[in-house]
Amino acid sequence: MKIKSAEFVVSNSAVEKCPKSRLPEYAFIGRSNVGKSSLINMLTSRKSLAKTSGRPGKTQLINHFLINKNWHLVDLPGYGYARVSKSAKKVFQKFITQYFAYREQLVTAFVLVDIRHEPQPIDLEFMQWLGENGIPFSIIFTKADKLRPKAIENHIEVYKNIMLETWEEVPNYFITSSSKDIGKDDVLEYIDSLNENFISN
Repeated sequence: MKIKSAEFVVSNSAVEKCPKSRLPEYAFIGRSNVGKSSLINMLTSRKSLAKTSGRPGKTQLINHFLINKNWHLVDLPGYGYARVSKSAKKVFQKFITQYFAYREQLVTAFVLVDIRHEPQPIDLEFMQWLGENGIPFSIIFTKADKLRPKAIENHIEVYKNIMLETWEEVPNYFITSSSKDIGKDDVLEYIDSLNENFISN
């Protein structure tokens, strides 16, 4: 898939205010500072479509972007470690939950995980929640350029082993690097194939 157009549509904190169109959409979410904005900019070949920040927790709204006029990319707030008050965190965690519960246009979620770190309980718990609620998702391992190929392989293996303790099979996953364009084509081709199924159904 070639990204020919990518434009910001709307930001909001209420799922009922999300776009009313029936276009398929794909939600990107992950722990704060996982490189989500950089990944979105890499996938869309836009340097500043999603705002990047050195301060974790910058994204605190549901952000819709219209891609190629026929699907939505959704940038959701990061979970955990955001430098916001507990009351503010509860508010946007609530609308993340509501988004997944009520957004019928959602085709799948992409959960971003920093490949440099050991599996984090907060990531595993969130994916467990998605699974328990029947929400399809793939894992996107970010920042792969920071590790050697063997280390990447080892980290993936550790993740697989831990997930197989509670999952029947390892979810679909991608290995990416925003600075090196690693994994870009794989993710976009996957979305393209899902779009075709969405249209045919």
